[in-house]
Amino acid sequence: MRLEIVTPDKKVFQGEVSEATFPGALGAFQVLQNHAPIVSALSKGTISFTTAEGKQAIEVVGGVVEVKQNDIIVLAEKVVD
Repeated sequence: MRLEIVTPDKKVFQGEVSEATFPGALGAFQVLQNHAPIVSALSKGTISFTTAEGKQAIEVVGGVVEVKQNDIIVLAEKVVD
């Protein structure tokens, strides 16, 4: 799957992942290969994902995620450093 995480300022991450977990507004959820299409609001929390290099995590402050045909696009309000 292809994951792209962007903020109004910059592109934070773009690459292939095998799974991703998001802090949904109604609770955390995981996306795997061939997940059904979904659009969800994100609350403050950690987006974690697995790449070929291993597990990674990015802290976000709200946003929106869209999953469609193994493409995941996250529009994050802000990334916490």
